[in-house]
Amino acid sequence: MKRLHSFAGMGALCASCFIMADAGAQAGFTLPAFQNASVHDPAEIKVGNTYYVFGSHLASAKSTDLLKWTQMTDGVTATNSLFLNGSKNVFTELAEAFSWANTRDLWAPDVRQLADGKYYMYYDACQGDAPRSALGVAVADKVEGPYVNKGLILKSGMWGLASPDGTVYDAYKHPNAVDPNVFYDNAGKLWMVYGSYSGGIFIMQLNPATGMPYPNQGYGKRLMGGNHARIEGAYIMYSPATAYYYLFTSFGGLDSTGGYNMRVARSTNPDGPYVDAQGYDMANVKADASKPLFDDASIAPYGVKLMGNFLFQRLLGEAGTGIGTGYVSAGHNSAFYDPATGKHFLVFHTRFPERGEQHEVRVHQMFMNAEGWPVVAPYRYANETLASVRSEFVVGDYMVVNHGKDITAAIKKSQIVTLNSNGSITGAVSGTWRILGGNQVEISLPGASTYKGYLLSQWDETSKSYVMTFTASSREGIAIFGSRLLPRTDAAIVTAIYKELSLGATTAVTGNLTLPTVAARGATISWTSSNPAVVSNTGTVTTPGLGAVNVSLTARIAKGTAVLTKTFTVTVTKLGGLVAHYAFDGNLLDSNGGFAAGAVIGNKIDVAGGSLSYETGVRGNAAVFNGATGVRLPNGLISSNNYTVSMWLKPAQLTAYTPTFFGARTADSWVSLLPMGHGFVNGATMLWSGSAWYDAGLGMNIPVNQWSHLAFTVSNGAVNVYVNGVRRFAGTGFPNVFTSTTAAFALGVNYWDTPYKGSMDELRIYNTALTDAQVAGLAH
Repeated sequence: MKRLHSFAGMGALCASCFIMADAGAQAGFTLPAFQNASVHDPAEIKVGNTYYVFGSHLASAKSTDLLKWTQMTDGVTATNSLFLNGSKNVFTELAEAFSWANTRDLWAPDVRQLADGKYYMYYDACQGDAPRSALGVAVADKVEGPYVNKGLILKSGMWGLASPDGTVYDAYKHPNAVDPNVFYDNAGKLWMVYGSYSGGIFIMQLNPATGMPYPNQGYGKRLMGGNHARIEGAYIMYSPATAYYYLFTSFGGLDSTGGYNMRVARSTNPDGPYVDAQGYDMANVKADASKPLFDDASIAPYGVKLMGNFLFQRLLGEAGTGIGTGYVSAGHNSAFYDPATGKHFLVFHTRFPERGEQHEVRVHQMFMNAEGWPVVAPYRYANETLASVRSEFVVGDYMVVNHGKDITAAIKKSQIVTLNSNGSITGAVSGTWRILGGNQVEISLPGASTYKGYLLSQWDETSKSYVMTFTASSREGIAIFGSRLLPRTDAAIVTAIYKELSLGATTAVTGNLTLPTVAARGATISWTSSNPAVVSNTGTVTTPGLGAVNVSLTARIAKGTAVLTKTFTVTVTKLGGLVAHYAFDGNLLDSNGGFAAGAVIGNKIDVAGGSLSYETGVRGNAAVFNGATGVRLPNGLISSNNYTVSMWLKPAQLTAYTPTFFGARTADSWVSLLPMGHGFVNGATMLWSGSAWYDAGLGMNIPVNQWSHLAFTVSNGAVNVYVNGVRRFAGTGFPNVFTSTTAAFALGVNYWDTPYKGSMDELRIYNTALTDAQVAGLAH
């Protein structure tokens, strides 16, 4: 295998390489360049000098350096080149699998080159809402195909019928025949590990001459899971560095609210038993059958957790831009050891904070700690190599993430700690640290045994600089990440905060302002208003009558003895043209007084029923929609081709086509605001019309479990769509839908689709198209 390029002298980086914020000033180093691809459930194989990943929905990509990926295929279609061979395509080749599984989609495959030199793709199709699946193998002369079907290996979900082990299929104990990983053990035997939810993760031996299972194995041997525990994506890697087989799995649900997280167990044998760092046999890890399906609490304590949802949160005034670097529901990984370099790699897909269901491939380096357990480098691979580290380059302020052992959709945000030269740790948590062997680190923190891992200089995409990082794991199977912040004086920190501090558009403020009070390295920001009766010192806005009032807001930025002040002029106004305002403060009244109250309805606009609740919202209370409820608003809220709709949304989940605001003149002429749109806009948040099928995709998704302000304006066919006060779409030719005063309006439901689940607040409707500045004011 080609030796992977590494930076010469990484261990001897000069001190300036750790303190310069301007990456371009780091002379002598080639800055990494990345190119991303989207392959869900990526299974890696190297052919010659090229790495390939194959994943669900027949997606694939390739790379020669693990940094820049080229998308090859995506989507189970008749033109997908992996199975396209003359008149034959994936549907003709895999017709038996599709027929059994009641689907035309494919889940996570694996590709392996066997002794005959051919490439074997182990594919699987699953019904999805039941474990009715078919797992088979197709063969090609070249890794990029075309693949020709060799036949099915296993089926699952044969309700009431005998399964491969001769007993009647039982989804609580028998596997779902999906997610195969095929590997050679250290003795040259060929194995396949597979399974998802249902009865758990199983392993069986294959004939290396045919790639098919040896007879009389049934479903094989169960390694972990059962009773519908949310465990899937099994992958086994042998490491000659430790002489262990490592079984990687993903716990939790794969979407952005599922809490997906990667875990590992190990064994001296390819078929187990696999144990975690506490010595617990993973064969005993399963859901509690007495509880509802997908009981995460029963499985959360087990396995060594490598990574969960996290964010190295960039605070106001730190280097770079944006919210920072982090992942959401990273998982379903493959892993490999490169004998040429002695490096271990973890290859996985991940979603991202505030980016909805969008996902991309990521590659991180792994290291075997002093206890022989994998620890994952905090940042994506950028050709870095372990080297000796001098303690003066370790001392400093760090963003630290503790991944815990829970299975949760919550994003664990970094806390700021300081690694001091005397070996102490202070800040958000207290403890001790020390370097062993040049680059190994031991960290002692409350709540766990000693964390053991490595120190490594890595490329931080947020600060655009090389920074010291650490990764370590405890005997309880808890991982911690650390990323060193660029050294700065208090004065430099305050100056950076001063330069970045902004309140956005403040020329037409109509709602409360969010005034930042926390910034980089514990700096504080306090505010003083020149007119507290209009804008309080905490940002509460009391709108005047028609007209505008200017207010000065002064921020005092302080850290240590360093202090700066910055003043903003805020224009507070009451917008004209307000037609209706539903504030959801414990009721469905129009606080503007022009229209009747809304009414709770069922799961469609014309279905009775439903149950609405309230919670703390952006202002006052907010309405909580349970996924089976809508709100019918009065007819005629909009009756022209000039209007604005503004609202706050906090979706609990994202589902395609689900409406938030919906208005229809007829069942064929309507306007709908969707947090997640259809496939033609790649599932992005969109404004949609069914009169002339107008698609206003925003190129992003609003995040789940977080408030976002959405608005759209229409002015005689000119349409603008905004997220958090920023225009994300502008177009013309938007249909004139509301040509009468009888149009029907609803929140959370329409005539056809999955109802909205989440919260809404502050619905405002205007009979004019507001300006960019006015919409930005509503987003405060």
